Amino acid sequence: MVQLKRTNNQDPDFRYLIPLLDQDLRSRYNDLQDTYDQHNVIVNVDTVIIAYAENKPVGCGCFKQFDDTSVEMKRMYVKPDFRRKGISSSILNELEKWATESGFQKAVLETGNRQEEAIALYEKRGYKIIPNYPPYESIESSICMQKDL
Repeated sequence: MVQLKRTNNQDPDFRYLIPLLDQDLRSRYNDLQDTYDQHNVIVNVDTVIIAYAENKPVGCGCFKQFDDTSVEMKRMYVKPDFRRKGISSSILNELEKWATESGFQKAVLETGNRQEEAIALYEKRGYKIIPNYPPYESIESSICMQKDL
């Protein structure tokens, strides 16, 4: 059974999971990750979800305001031993619910072309590929997506 907690980027469990996410991304993208790292800084974000299994933090995600009507989903991650159990879908669902409760109508996100499982999750959840938005418009490995909430 997975429990979800709404929190912020100061949460120690979020701060524990983010370096694991960064490590995972670096293993996929090597030096290209340097380009992405500058866009992955999360400061003063009060919309973080942490997933717990067996009372341990196993996944996270957050969103930040993108424009007047949209949020950008960021920092989605589930530890390898807990993947393929629906946890990422639960996190994304809770983020979308929270964004809707906050009055937003759309969600956008950026993922990379070497994250097939993430792309599959987002497509399954109704996200459609859109032209890359700034600052990703010139990064060939970026895939941007959008969904009406």
